[in-house]
Amino acid sequence: MANAVITQKGREKMCKSHAGDMVLPKIKYIAYGEGGVDEAGTPLPVTGEEVSLRNELLRREVDSHGYPIPTTCEYKSSLGKTELAQKYISEVGLFDEEGDLVMYRTFLKKGKDDDMLFDFSIQEIF
Repeated sequence: MANAVITQKGREKMCKSHAGDMVLPKIKYIAYGEGGVDEAGTPLPVTGEEVSLRNELLRREVDSHGYPIPTTCEYKSSLGKTELAQKYISEVGLFDEEGDLVMYRTFLKKGKDDDMLFDFSIQEIF
């Protein structure tokens, strides 16, 4: 079972933005990592206190975003054939343009061959 949460930092920024005390920075980056599971391969729980991935492998700009329903923003990113080849991805995070982790997710590890594309779709649900 996957575990996902908007982080404490993300919630703090939304709160201040709703109050008019700051402008909410846009989500700009997605990071992929291999530290989202325990030794048995079970996804680790998330607390919302995370400020980084447990073992980040790659961070890049989000390719695109859209709104499948009015209260959900979907962020999309693709890994090219050679990106993270021979790695096992088990965690992703969304980072805002200030570099803060605002959403973190762990899941069963996914093996990445060197001749395949990986498409990721991450939904931020409000």
